[in-house]
Amino acid sequence: MIERARRALVAARAGVDIASLAALRITFGVAMCVSMLRFIAYGWVDDFFVKPTFHFKYWGFSWVEPPPAAGMHALFWALAALAAMIAAGLLFRAASALFFLGYAYLQLIDVATYINHYYLAALLALLLAASPAHRAASIDAWLRPKIAAREVPALWLWLFRFQIGVVYTFAGLAKANADWLVHAQPLRIWLAGRTDIPVLGPVFTWPHVPLAMSWGGFLFDTFILWLLLVPRLRVAAFAVVIAFHVTTRLLFPIGMFPVIMVTSALVLFPPDWPRRIPVLRRLFEARVGALAVCALPRAVVVAALAWAILQVALPLRFLAYGGNVRWHEQGMRFSWRVMVREKNGTTTFVVRRKTDGRVWHVAPRRYLTPVQERELTGQPDLILQMAHAVKADFERRGLGPVEVRADALASLNGRRLTALVDPDVDLGALSDGVGRAAWIGHAPAGAPPHIRPL
Repeated sequence: MIERARRALVAARAGVDIASLAALRITFGVAMCVSMLRFIAYGWVDDFFVKPTFHFKYWGFSWVEPPPAAGMHALFWALAALAAMIAAGLLFRAASALFFLGYAYLQLIDVATYINHYYLAALLALLLAASPAHRAASIDAWLRPKIAAREVPALWLWLFRFQIGVVYTFAGLAKANADWLVHAQPLRIWLAGRTDIPVLGPVFTWPHVPLAMSWGGFLFDTFILWLLLVPRLRVAAFAVVIAFHVTTRLLFPIGMFPVIMVTSALVLFPPDWPRRIPVLRRLFEARVGALAVCALPRAVVVAALAWAILQVALPLRFLAYGGNVRWHEQGMRFSWRVMVREKNGTTTFVVRRKTDGRVWHVAPRRYLTPVQERELTGQPDLILQMAHAVKADFERRGLGPVEVRADALASLNGRRLTALVDPDVDLGALSDGVGRAAWIGHAPAGAPPHIRPL
């Protein structure tokens, strides 16, 4: 055991070409810069962060508050600039660390804005901040030749490969359920609404296409990592990666996720792949006098091992809750359950004054934007937060003390509406936490309906 650990440490410290890591830095920085500029250009900064008067909080981060409108816009411009600095390798350590902090803060402002690829971008930014990705093809290496390196410890490449592998593998495992593999849900619902697109639209009306595409998505996510690791299959597998993510981007509004996944998958190629492309060869030329390989402190190895354990543990935490995670949502976030459920519903809060029994029925739209309300209707912890906000609002206006219950009905993958939370529980008296929430209703039983496109 000790000998195996020693050999693994030696292999982790062995040098590999830095070109692949530098290319990842460049493509990530460009993608994040474009992403920030898209938010500014399309008015999403105001729509998601300025206009809402209420923000859902992550457990343990209730203290995070958004800045004023001018500050929010400034934050996005700053993140765009920092992302460009990451790509250029200019003041890389400071730029990447500040980008991670600013981007993480942005994501913590409102749970309703959570998307898997935002989470992935934050993780990649943090890994890059710790890595020596600026030691080649960067302004930093040009200005300070002493930091330039021809190789980096293999551990850094392993870490990024591992992170991309975690995303794909858990996304595949999340699809290993009857809804996806037997009933082609929720893909059948989504494709039924896409029959108007050119060329592919009529194909989606064919009876077996949703099921075939569901199986294709499951097989792709589950096995693409391993195919990319096989040298003889790598080019063909990467072509499949491009085709898959281009198709999903055309069909669904998933933002920069396809770009991030396609460019990140390049770390699974040989470390020197950028040098093999004539157009890029000059950019990635090793500087004269550059270090053969930079150091790898023992603390970095320990931190990398802890990171790997955490990235596996987080997606598996749903096992501690039991039941259907796509229904109760406990363990849903940060677990790469990409596009595995369609939940619609309606929520009304029933407020009862304790002194005289007077009752009010409160619609969430009184406090939320349409996007926030849609997220609320399928996520019990957001319903709980909103119940507390409603209670605080009523008591602040002198209408308390009150109890707040929720008449929350939700549909999972097309099933009949079912009570998402117990309508008899005073949510205003409960506290959120990491424990199992007994107040969440039971998941609907039975198979989802077979919806045929018109």
